[in-house]
Amino acid sequence: MIADDDPGIVDAVEMILDFHGYEVSSTYNATDLQSIQPGQYPDVLLLDIWMPGCDGRDICRQLKAQNETRQIPILMISASKDISASALEAGADDFLAKPFDMQELIDKIEILTCKMAEA
Repeated sequence: MIADDDPGIVDAVEMILDFHGYEVSSTYNATDLQSIQPGQYPDVLLLDIWMPGCDGRDICRQLKAQNETRQIPILMISASKDISASALEAGADDFLAKPFDMQELIDKIEILTCKMAEA
């Protein structure tokens, strides 16, 4: 699942992930993530830090604080390269700075999905 307010990022990532065989869903509003129901949990969440009306780090903290959603691997993304530490402190499993290389994105997603499968 992708949560980013930039339609260009969402479209590009959806196309690349679809090409690599991933089933992708997306939202432009990170607060939608607070109402994810069991059975809808993504294998990996690609979450932008800066979104209108909310901070992705707050959403990450909320998801990681709940027993039902804490196992979802979260890859936080941001155009601000200097905030990777705060993303990880919020509970993100990894961080990727925009603009990012699509192969690096695929590599990070594969690592996170493998870790989830092992858990």
